[in-house]
Amino acid sequence: MTDTSVESNAPTVPLKDLDDAQFQELYGTDRFTATVLSSRVRYIVDHMCTGLLNNAFSQILRDWYDFAATISGPPAQNYPMSAVSNSLALFLGTMCDAVRNTVEEYGSENLRPGDVLICNDPYRSGTHVNDILFIRPVFVDGEIISFVSLRAHQLDMGGVVPGGFSGTKRNVYENGLVIAPNLLYRDDRPLAPTFNLIFDNARLAALLLPDIKTIYQNLLLGERLVIESVERYGVQAYLGALRYSTDVSADAMREGLLGLPDGVYLGEDGIDADGVDDSIEYRIRVRITKVGGRVEIDLSGTSPQARSSVNGTMLDAKTAVGIAFKYLIDRHTPFTSGTYRDIDIVIPPGTVVSATPPDGAVFIYWETSEPLLHAVFRALRDALGEEAVGGSFASLNLHNAHGLTDDGTPWLTACQTGGEHGPWGATRHGDADSYTVFYTANNLDPATEAIEADIPGVILRKEYAPDTAGAGTNRGGAAVRKDTLWLTAAEHFTSPLHVRAPSGIGVHGGADGAAGACWIFPPETFDVREQKRMLGTNTEVYAGSVPVTGVLDPQTKALDPAGEYFYFASTPNWQTSPGTVFRYLTNGGGGWGDPLRRDPERVKRDVRDEYVTIEGAYRDYGVVITGDPRFAPEQLVVDLEATHARRRELLARRG
Repeated sequence: MTDTSVESNAPTVPLKDLDDAQFQELYGTDRFTATVLSSRVRYIVDHMCTGLLNNAFSQILRDWYDFAATISGPPAQNYPMSAVSNSLALFLGTMCDAVRNTVEEYGSENLRPGDVLICNDPYRSGTHVNDILFIRPVFVDGEIISFVSLRAHQLDMGGVVPGGFSGTKRNVYENGLVIAPNLLYRDDRPLAPTFNLIFDNARLAALLLPDIKTIYQNLLLGERLVIESVERYGVQAYLGALRYSTDVSADAMREGLLGLPDGVYLGEDGIDADGVDDSIEYRIRVRITKVGGRVEIDLSGTSPQARSSVNGTMLDAKTAVGIAFKYLIDRHTPFTSGTYRDIDIVIPPGTVVSATPPDGAVFIYWETSEPLLHAVFRALRDALGEEAVGGSFASLNLHNAHGLTDDGTPWLTACQTGGEHGPWGATRHGDADSYTVFYTANNLDPATEAIEADIPGVILRKEYAPDTAGAGTNRGGAAVRKDTLWLTAAEHFTSPLHVRAPSGIGVHGGADGAAGACWIFPPETFDVREQKRMLGTNTEVYAGSVPVTGVLDPQTKALDPAGEYFYFASTPNWQTSPGTVFRYLTNGGGGWGDPLRRDPERVKRDVRDEYVTIEGAYRDYGVVITGDPRFAPEQLVVDLEATHARRRELLARRG
């Protein structure tokens, strides 16, 4: 798989080496105008997303930013994706191919002004059925000059699980409604058969309808701004700028690849199990061959497709590879289709990252996309040296629940009350953030007040867990502990898929972060409402829990790296009574650099801020600290003489 857009017109020398005449001949405009228009199209997609974010109705769009916008060139240019929004990265790598596949199947000759074309089939367009791709062709003088597109998550698309988020569905028929390329609007009039098809199959149509209307209005906004740009600068300059934007990305990636030593690099990561049983641990294996300014990523050693909906598609794998190389090689230019021009990806069909229908069901596709990114990180961490990036918490730990309020009103929540936010890995530039989404996403964190307004639940705790971050000269992010109290009876689906081994890999001498887990605390073992106090975090509290997943001591149910793996889908859907508490603990992020080189004063600040305990400072960093971090945090003291002795001892153990 490789990017084929405008290859025949791509410059054969770096863009910076083109003189003005060469640039004009290649792009049909001058360098300044091309730069202005490149910035303009990026402004347009961000403006479209701002309009949708501000006017969305469902929480998945309003609070999570689960959408993305792109602008692509016309069929004559092979649909170069020239601008992407600063939003959900998981969508971006798929959307160039998704637009091309959808338009080509429907037929560009069958489109006319005023149309909106849609598709949500994962095997045609990537991601999952809840993510509908909305495409608006832009015409000038009767010719298509561009496509403005929005992919946006719809809160429900039918299927056996309300909201859809589950790793236990066995085939595409359980997933929900699949829409082949089809018109939603013709001549700017809604097509009732298409709307009826969606609403007859989806729950919560009262939320979907205003969201779709909002999406349509922002497609109109994008179209209007593109036409205004063409009217001001001309069609030739606009089309030249689209090609220029992709060439800039290709140029930067090629230059970055030249700095990577030639060689063959191997990496591996994976997920704990599928939704059938825990007999298979799925492995994602990459073989990276780098020569000059090109690289090949071969996924041929990857496990066969899973038996439930934890798979991804080829387009999702392409996205994960592109994001990985943007993080590691080229962090500064826009993510366009040109990013892939010198990246070849070998993906055999029928693997866990390239599933095929009907049995290779795709829904929680990011659970294989993120380990694929981590496999690339693992493969290149030694070659990159100081530029390596530590691993993140890897699994979205997504929580999906539904039920009825006391007055009988149905409610649904997704991506709000699980372990959806957690730590990144450290880099040479500094410590990692401890509370964000993982590398292949780019979402907002729903406000606690917004969550509690939507559902019969209370967010009791969101805090960092000490001694879970990978130690290093620069520390990884700490794991996030999150407790939610459910006030009514509910049905829950939860999918933490990366707890058998740490995901937060350490780099350049840094340590790995800790592995996480998930537990249920029934009210009969600890009722927060009756006790009128928070659930504790000490080891003893877990004895009364029901483990959902994690490597735990089978007696105490507390974390134990030498313990027993508890399988996330041992109960496919959890039925709980009022007063139940779910606790999620994410994985910790990986450290960067030798922990014994971390300034003792930085370690003391970590102890003060409760990222690290006094015991952890001594064990992992060789820093001896005295004082009470809980009640006298500003009076902590580093014992420098004891610290030097402790570090000499640890160095001696290394030999």
